[in-house]
Amino acid sequence: MKTIRNSRLSLAVRGALLFALVPAVALAQDDTDEQIKTLDRVEVTGTRIKTSEAEGLVPVQRITREDIDRSGLTSIGDVVQALTGSGSALNTKFNSSGNFGFPPDGSGVGAGSAQADLRHLGSKRVLVLVDGVRWVNEASASGVGAATDLNTIPLAIVDRIEVLEDGASSLYGSDAIAGVVNIITRKNFDGLSLNAQVGQYGEGDGTTKSLDVAWGWNTDRANVFLGLSYTDQDVIYSRDRAQASFPVPGTGVAFGSSATPTGRFIFIDPNTNEVFDITPNNGASSPTFDPSQTGCTRTDDYHCFSTADRFNFSQFNLLLTPSERLGAFGQVRFDFSDSVSGYAKVLFNRRESTNQAAPEPWFLGPEAGTGNPLADNIFISALNPFNPFGFDLDSATNLILIGRRPVEGGARVFEQEVDTWYVGAGLEGVIDANRTLYWDVNVAFSENKAQQTNFGSYNIRNIALALGDPAACAAVAGCTPLNIFGGPGTITPAMLAWIQPVVRDRSQNELALVTANLSGSLFDLPAGSVDFAAGLEHRRLEGWYQPDALTVAGDYNGVPSLPTAGEYDVSELFFELNFPLLENTEIGQRLDFTLAGRYSDYSTGISEFTPKYGLRFQLVDELVFRASYAEGFRAPSIGELFGSASRFDAQLNDPCSTPLLDPSLAGNCATLGVPANYQQPNPQISITTGGNDQLDPESSESFSAGFIWSPSFLEDSEFAERVDFEVTYYRHDIEGAIQAIDAQTQLDLCVQTLDALYCNGITRAPTGGINGFNNRLTNLGTIETDGWDVDLFWVFPETDWGKFSAAWRNTFVGDYEAVGAAGQVQPQGPGIEVVDSAIPEWTSNFTLDWKSGNWNAAWTVRHISELREECGNAVSFPVCSNPATGTNVLDAITYNDLQLGYRFGNGEGLGLTFGVNNVFDEDPPICLSCSLNGYDASTYDIPGGRFYYLRADIKF
Repeated sequence: MKTIRNSRLSLAVRGALLFALVPAVALAQDDTDEQIKTLDRVEVTGTRIKTSEAEGLVPVQRITREDIDRSGLTSIGDVVQALTGSGSALNTKFNSSGNFGFPPDGSGVGAGSAQADLRHLGSKRVLVLVDGVRWVNEASASGVGAATDLNTIPLAIVDRIEVLEDGASSLYGSDAIAGVVNIITRKNFDGLSLNAQVGQYGEGDGTTKSLDVAWGWNTDRANVFLGLSYTDQDVIYSRDRAQASFPVPGTGVAFGSSATPTGRFIFIDPNTNEVFDITPNNGASSPTFDPSQTGCTRTDDYHCFSTADRFNFSQFNLLLTPSERLGAFGQVRFDFSDSVSGYAKVLFNRRESTNQAAPEPWFLGPEAGTGNPLADNIFISALNPFNPFGFDLDSATNLILIGRRPVEGGARVFEQEVDTWYVGAGLEGVIDANRTLYWDVNVAFSENKAQQTNFGSYNIRNIALALGDPAACAAVAGCTPLNIFGGPGTITPAMLAWIQPVVRDRSQNELALVTANLSGSLFDLPAGSVDFAAGLEHRRLEGWYQPDALTVAGDYNGVPSLPTAGEYDVSELFFELNFPLLENTEIGQRLDFTLAGRYSDYSTGISEFTPKYGLRFQLVDELVFRASYAEGFRAPSIGELFGSASRFDAQLNDPCSTPLLDPSLAGNCATLGVPANYQQPNPQISITTGGNDQLDPESSESFSAGFIWSPSFLEDSEFAERVDFEVTYYRHDIEGAIQAIDAQTQLDLCVQTLDALYCNGITRAPTGGINGFNNRLTNLGTIETDGWDVDLFWVFPETDWGKFSAAWRNTFVGDYEAVGAAGQVQPQGPGIEVVDSAIPEWTSNFTLDWKSGNWNAAWTVRHISELREECGNAVSFPVCSNPATGTNVLDAITYNDLQLGYRFGNGEGLGLTFGVNNVFDEDPPICLSCSLNGYDASTYDIPGGRFYYLRADIKF
């Protein structure tokens, strides 16, 4: 049995940190007050033009270092996911790994990663940059990822995060459909900074420890920065929170697994043709079977299987997955002259994380639907010394289903080791001619490599041999006949040694790029200078996934998959122009028109040109209007193009399972070959997924418009020092979105319409159960969404009580609709919870900040509006709030976070900060449709989520 264990990182990190500190302290004593020369014009996210007047052209949200510290969070991913415009993305609250299988995009499940989703359009439609340079996609060790793992970037190196919530393919290329997350690293940092934090949930678990070290050294020509970051997050088990301790909250084991420690046996007695659905009585380790007892009144060692016999797999799951990260970053900048400088940077990051699931079930027989013929076509010999039935159990004739949960082998434990390397260098400079030009040339190589080690899985070929003819088993060295009939404890260590291997999967993503950029002024118009940016970029992307040899051979009892490998390169040219049309006129103070475009040429045969147009109109000093329209595209990822056939185990409700939620479908179910009394044996249905090399790129149109108002009558008044009010309308339309039709929607439409468009690929066993479900990628119709961002920032005048400032950010989603190529409306929408993701109609964050002398404090309020979900088969339970409509309401929730800090000395001494997130210990609303832990982990804090933390930082 394998259990979660401490990582090797914890054995080395203390020594590494001390080693890094010794030279840092020594060099910090020789600091000089002189700073390196910096250009007076900078590039901001959302434009490639280096201009000091770029502010306000596009809606960019800046998360400062102070904002990060105020959150109490230790992951960049968690910080970004807290934004009101963020959607549902993976984080360490998801206990997802190889037990679920592979989503259809070939990316794997990204176990242990933290991703970014903007506008609910998916993580693969968000581009992540570091210092304006594209970052490598994750390698999940279960596929070839199409999104970036933000846990690969150490928090210690971050100066700020800029989030562009607008389409930006014309500026940054593919993937920037929903927006861009640009992580700006620390530069011109002088001295030494140590930051240590420890936190724990109110239940006494989930302890998180972090230590960040930042050191910088400046001279008149050079800058050196070193950053070291270590984070260790402890596990929380699902069984330690009532809400997460059953498969579906409020339903007991009704939705538990039919694979139980005692075993479920559904078969036909070949001597009488009687159908049995039985399970051994507890404690019957050598059960006796009486074939003459055909009903449920039995005196032998069996009873009819019922809901009460189902297995509660939630007791083994994790509510918070353990994660340990160690990152190191170094950067050197040097001025060769007043007009030319160079830089070099290197990063290494190691993540070790763990997921855990219940002991791996064995589903055997034609009703199993695993897709593996060794399991679906199993033959169990009457000669097996433990077979109590006295006849063969043959999938071809009389066996329907066996479900056995081998608790003797322990839980499934998936351990990930993920290494990220990044090396970059470049030159940048200024050409002072008649007009100043800024240029830069950059090269970068990054690699993300992952290995996942799986303990607690099984070799189905060896299981089949051990259940078959004992003579055949005896002919193979090591084979031991297997006892699946006697309940827990009857599978011996010798049996486990034959059937339980250690499985190792590996994957890797690589990104190499070269860029060259030029920016400056072209010529003058009456209203000002026409500024431009232009450049070229060449990228090469390569990725592969290599499952364990056991899996490739088809002998793995868990989720099957095959190797994936692919590569492509792209060359791009881009330009951006800013035309000042008006300045200081009766109409207004300034009107600017921006035009940008990018041409992309892919080695896969794709060529695209994506333009962007923008207007910025400053009516008066205090009021600015802005609008932009952009076309974008996203090229299919390596996993989407080349992903091999694999399996995903989805939680689905079969519409033909009795009692029928819609009785009018009885005739259609009969047409599909489903018996009238069929009951779905297992809530998980295996789905075959995989890539599609015929995919076209996604195309998009994005529009945003809004204003920024800084009322002058409030500026430096008795009520305010400054007030900013921002309103932005956004709209995104995506054509040819690459995804599979929602599996539940496909199944429902198949039963409702009997249309081959939906039913092709869905097969059923003679007993009615689904034993095949093909759900491949396609260019799925359209996704359309729109909404509003409404933000208010208020800085109050300083008083004897100190200085207060408030920030109130809001996102309102007006519309969200995903439609399949044949008009199938997908279930997502505003105010809807589905497939472990939510689209709240209103998300709000309010922060009140206070500073007085050496004291500081902050109060943050996070609000998520009400959601609705389908109750599904839980409709008959009291936990379903609206059984008449078959829907459940997830009530609106408001979290409160508090923080109090004090700094000794004059800003450079020891600082102590104490904080509590979720002060009132609000539990998330119960989710009946979510796959694990009874809540949506991408939207809410965990149950029992009050979190205390203490942070100490010191600067030298």
